[in-house]
Amino acid sequence: MKNSKEIYEVIGANLKQFRKKAGLSQQQLAEKCSVDRSKISDIENCKENFMFSTLLEIANGLNLDIRKLLAPLRKIKTE
Repeated sequence: MKNSKEIYEVIGANLKQFRKKAGLSQQQLAEKCSVDRSKISDIENCKENFMFSTLLEIANGLNLDIRKLLAPLRKIKTE
């Protein structure tokens, strides 16, 4: 089992990859899912704990199954 810091790092890195793949800035994603831009930044940079409901809103804003944000870190193909 990974420690909580490693889990937050995985989530943050996955969020950043999926956001960039979607062609969205942090501000655009924040507006799309009604979350503060600073919260997106904090999650991507592992600066703050967050509620599961916030992560769910972000996943919905990216049209993603939330499990993709929780999955082990992997490189996403950008085509």
